[in-house]
Amino acid sequence: MDALSGNPVLILTGAPGSGKTTVAGLLAAKSQRAVHIESDRFFHFIQAGYVEPWKPESHEQNTTVMRIVAQAAAAYTDAGYFTIIDGIVLPEWFLQPLRDSLGAAGHRIAYAVLRAPLAVCVERAEGRASSQLSNVTVIERLWHDFADLGPLEANVIDSGTQDAVTTADVLVERLRGGLLAIGARLG
Repeated sequence: MDALSGNPVLILTGAPGSGKTTVAGLLAAKSQRAVHIESDRFFHFIQAGYVEPWKPESHEQNTTVMRIVAQAAAAYTDAGYFTIIDGIVLPEWFLQPLRDSLGAAGHRIAYAVLRAPLAVCVERAEGRASSQLSNVTVIERLWHDFADLGPLEANVIDSGTQDAVTTADVLVERLRGGLLAIGARLG
């Protein structure tokens, strides 16, 4: 039996350089049917009127993009795929539109935050090809946004002191145990 079948839609998040994309790929490989949705790519579809998603004036754009990501995730989940949404999904920015759209479509949601030390995130992100998310100022700001998640702190997984395979294994165990589930209310 598929180790990840029947799991909720997984929102896998963390600061740039925390290991989201690598771990999402490893998780998808553990399933017979899986989809890895890199939500950042959906922002790049906007050809005119784009606003960097971390700016306050981007709220309307961000809500629209997250609803579209949720619609794609719901469609894949409805088709029987274990679905992973990978992106920078802060509770105060992107989580609510994703949660609301997926919940309205009848899907359960799990939320996991990968956290590595700031220096590790900066080193990893700076090693990437040209990207706005390799800017140290942006990385530091986003890292600090994930530093205290209040009641969602229980959804944090250390990705700085263990390798990506171990991080993926920990994530699978926490998914199986229902430890990453979030409901209609955050926290």
